[in-house]
Amino acid sequence: MGLGAGLPAVKRRSLTRASVAVAAAAGLVLAGACGGSDGDGDGDGSLAVGVLLPGGGASRFGQFDRPLIEQRLKGLCPDCPAPTFAATADPAVQRQQIESMITRQVDVLILAAVDPQLLRPSVEAAHRAGIPVVAYDRLAQGPISGYVTFDGATVGRLQGEALLTALDAEARGEQIVMMNGATTDPNAGWFKRGALSVIEGKVRIGKSYDTVGWRPENAFVNMTNAIAALGAGDIDGVLAANDSLAGAVLAALKAAEVRPLPPITGQDADLAGVRRIVRGDQYMTVYKPFEPAADAAAKMAVALGRGKTVDSLATGTVDNATTEDIPAVLLPSVPVTVGNIKDTVVKDGMYTVDQICTPALRSACDEAGLTR
Repeated sequence: MGLGAGLPAVKRRSLTRASVAVAAAAGLVLAGACGGSDGDGDGDGSLAVGVLLPGGGASRFGQFDRPLIEQRLKGLCPDCPAPTFAATADPAVQRQQIESMITRQVDVLILAAVDPQLLRPSVEAAHRAGIPVVAYDRLAQGPISGYVTFDGATVGRLQGEALLTALDAEARGEQIVMMNGATTDPNAGWFKRGALSVIEGKVRIGKSYDTVGWRPENAFVNMTNAIAALGAGDIDGVLAANDSLAGAVLAALKAAEVRPLPPITGQDADLAGVRRIVRGDQYMTVYKPFEPAADAAAKMAVALGRGKTVDSLATGTVDNATTEDIPAVLLPSVPVTVGNIKDTVVKDGMYTVDQICTPALRSACDEAGLTR
């Protein structure tokens, strides 16, 4: 199961969270430093924050995480210039970006690691330079000082439970395909174990794939192979780890002219995924409200950058290969099916009805109650 296999149980505490506003931004941005007040009236000099993400542009990290983190840092530090942002899906490039930020002498890093194991030396280098690291979304390896993510076991359980509901498969043994994430991402193993905790013994797992790099093109090849091996009419459902993989799975099923389409799960509530749910091509997705994650990461970064502890912010602790009792914030997720789109992603302002309901989807949106 890759790096996620050793992820420990979490010891939980309470957490107070705040909401933040959404702003549009994307791509690789290199900006200045953050200094001044932390928003609570106890500013104590310049504070430089570096933020490293595994994607920009149209990715979830570019559309949501980056602007939300930027907004929250500005809220905590209103007189500060913008933090330094960098985005890449290449671990070698991300190592260079971390080295650049260390050279620039940032005070704290927020790191969503492309490959946590390969980036461990970079985290260790930051530690030697006296720069605390907040692991964001993925549990980075090395001496990190805080961790913010969504509870991966819950995400997997929600996917598994939804698939069982779609199959009505309490004890009927339907055959499914598992399209998991990359073994280099600790969360992928976490999601997988969460899903297996509810589906094992209730369905037959005909094929299970770990998708290299989370790349849709790899998922398309894997699904094509699964169809060839199992038979187009013998796949009753697909547990896809996120919406990008779900889209690739759907493309492979349509290319093989599979009818009717089996239920497919997803994650991240991508706009394309939500539209597929309205259309009936995807059964569900997992919505992860990014505002509280960005809020927690920004608060941890500001506190650590000013030499304070983050214990009061954490809901519990986790261990990685080098560090025990890392203060952690593990956030809840919400399952989304066609019946609760309006009460989840629309109500929270993630998308408007007009964004979801293209002219081609107008009839399906009417049927789903989105346009009434």
